Amino acid sequence: MFKGNMSKLLKQAQQMQQQIEEVQSELSDMIVEAESGGGMVSVKVNGKQEVLNISIEEDAISEGKEMLEDLIISAVNKALAKSQSDSQEKMNSVTGGMKLPGM
Repeated sequence: MFKGNMSKLLKQAQQMQQQIEEVQSELSDMIVEAESGGGMVSVKVNGKQEVLNISIEEDAISEGKEMLEDLIISAVNKALAKSQSDSQEKMNSVTGGMKLPGM
């Protein structure tokens, strides 16, 4: 009886591992966009929290260096936070909310 349960458990673990790998692959394709300064700065990141694009309106440039830096930081942080949240939600759909090493 124990051997059968262990076999079933290993099979489930392998299936979950495969699903996790599929989700991780999908995260590269997931694009999240955030903006700051009323759209003067926008940032796109993927599900792996990699910055893909930063767009800056001309008006933002004339606001001055410090203001522009703040707008960029704000937009990047918003995009990364949303990407991380969406990625975690996608991963939880596979793992059922279990905390796995390296995730």
